[in-house]
Amino acid sequence: MATSRGRIDKRQAILDGAFTVFARQGYAQACVQEIADEAGVAKPTVYNHLTDKATLFRHAIQAAAQSVLDQRLAALKPLSEPGPDLRGTLEEVGHHLARLHADGRSCALRRLLYGELTHFPDILDIVVESGPHRLSQALADRLARLILTGRLHAANPGQAAEHFLALLIGPLEARSQMGTRQIGDTELQEIARAAAHTFLQAFDAEDASARQPAE
Repeated sequence: MATSRGRIDKRQAILDGAFTVFARQGYAQACVQEIADEAGVAKPTVYNHLTDKATLFRHAIQAAAQSVLDQRLAALKPLSEPGPDLRGTLEEVGHHLARLHADGRSCALRRLLYGELTHFPDILDIVVESGPHRLSQALADRLARLILTGRLHAANPGQAAEHFLALLIGPLEARSQMGTRQIGDTELQEIARAAAHTFLQAFDAEDASARQPAE
C-alpha cells in the first residue's frame, strides 16, 4: 500500500512539475530534465511514469484542467442552499469564480491550450471533459432548482447559466487583457457584483412579476 501511495504521489509531483515548466517555457522549449528537476525526481523516473514528452504534456494539461474544474465546481456549493439573500449568494459565487478564473494557474492553462492547440488538436477533448462547458452544466443544475422553486424566472437553465458566466468572464478577459494583467480583489468583487445585478435584472422571479402589466 505504501509503495502504491508513493508511486501516485511521485506521478502527481511529475505532473505538477511538468505543468509548471510547460507554462513557463512552452512545449517546444521545455525539456524533460528540467521537468524532472522541478518535480524532484530523476529523469528516468519521468519516463517510467509517462513514456515521452508529448504524453507528459497531455497528462499534465489534463490534470491541471481537472484540478481547475474541481475548484470551480466547489465554488458553486452556496447555490445549493442560497438562503433568502439570493443576490448576495450570487455575488459570493461570482467572486469565487472570478478569483479562480484570474489566478495564475488558470491563466497559464488557458495560454497553453490556446498556444498548443494547433500542435495537439486532441487536447480539445480535455476542454470538452474538464472545460468551461462542464462548469456551465453544473451551474445550470443549480439554477434549475431555483427556477423550480420560483426563485428565478427562466425557460432554459442552461441558457441562464451561460449568461451568468458570460457576465463574469467577458469583463475578466477584457480587464486582465486575456490573463496578462493581474486584477485586484476589489475589482474582482466589483465584477461579481455587477454580474449578479445584471443577471437578476433578467432572471429574478420577483422582479419579473413586478414588471408584468396589471390585468
